[in-house]
Amino acid sequence: MEKTKELQQVEDQFQTFQILDEEGKVVNEEAMPELSDDELKELMTRMVYTRIWDQRAISLNRQGRLGFYAPVAGQEASMIGSQFALEENDWILPGYRDIPQIHFHGVPLAQAFLWSRGHFMGGQMPEGVRVMMPQIIIGAQITQTAGVAMGLKKNKEDAVAVTYTGDGGASQGDFYEGMNFAGAFNSPAIFIVQNNRFAISVPVEKQSAAKTIAQKAVAAGIHGVQVDGMDILAVYAATKEARKRGLEDNGPTLIETLTYRYGPHTMAGDDPTRYRTSELDDAWEKKDPLVRFRKYLEGKDLWSEDDENKVVDQAKEDIKAAIKEADSAPKQKVTDLIGIMGEDLPANLEEQMNEYKEKESK
Repeated sequence: MEKTKELQQVEDQFQTFQILDEEGKVVNEEAMPELSDDELKELMTRMVYTRIWDQRAISLNRQGRLGFYAPVAGQEASMIGSQFALEENDWILPGYRDIPQIHFHGVPLAQAFLWSRGHFMGGQMPEGVRVMMPQIIIGAQITQTAGVAMGLKKNKEDAVAVTYTGDGGASQGDFYEGMNFAGAFNSPAIFIVQNNRFAISVPVEKQSAAKTIAQKAVAAGIHGVQVDGMDILAVYAATKEARKRGLEDNGPTLIETLTYRYGPHTMAGDDPTRYRTSELDDAWEKKDPLVRFRKYLEGKDLWSEDDENKVVDQAKEDIKAAIKEADSAPKQKVTDLIGIMGEDLPANLEEQMNEYKEKESK
């Protein structure tokens, strides 16, 4: 398809924002965020922790000890960098892959495991933790985010609503509706699309004729930016700026992070070798966010093999304790599920509740 000059001019505005190159060298000094040495180390700590968590979760899934799981290896910089730019009072509306973000926002590991198992307690977020239950329906969290952001604005709260989806989510109607609504009401919303190149098996090039997902912000009249999603400093800086824009009543932001998932879409039988080439995998392996940031920190004498080993050991210990805690949760009953359907049950559910109570008492 030959693009018009006008369209080409719009697309050319969306150049990839980057601070660190693949070798961990600073290529955009002016954009470097103000982070202390301890904060830089914390970013690396969380990425290493998440990589180990991912490896263990995959193993637990294969053992039958964990239910639904969507691997995250390769997307750590996109996930950790964006969440680190938020404040405790900000809302996160995650998709099903976005478990690391909500954990570092206050959701315990054990609860994340219960959510994976489909236990009702997994969706009962702790009091004061501003996180919605991970959304399974692709893109549904986008319209919800528009509503939450509007509520924050109406209540004059110093907070933003942030949501995540993948490139496949950007092909859903909810994506456009949510951004359009937030734009129309100038709400403090941040829409983060983690473009990992494939909506399960469909490459991004077959989902849209647009050169970037970031440019889709133009139609909604909101700010859009494309970021190197393997560069944690760039993701952090872009999200921090988007939050500032939202709080200053300058409207929502669409952030497209260019990233890659090294594993399958989910552990439910997906085989990425059927739709991805080894050449593509190898190319993105060289962009590994942990390797890149590790080189940067080592160059500043802020990270060592001993530091990394301590994080690995801590992650394994935490995960072992969390899965043990999840195992000790009370066995789920039908009455538990009915009881959380609403404060006042309609007659049909009340009838079912009484019926199952009688069965459970025998």
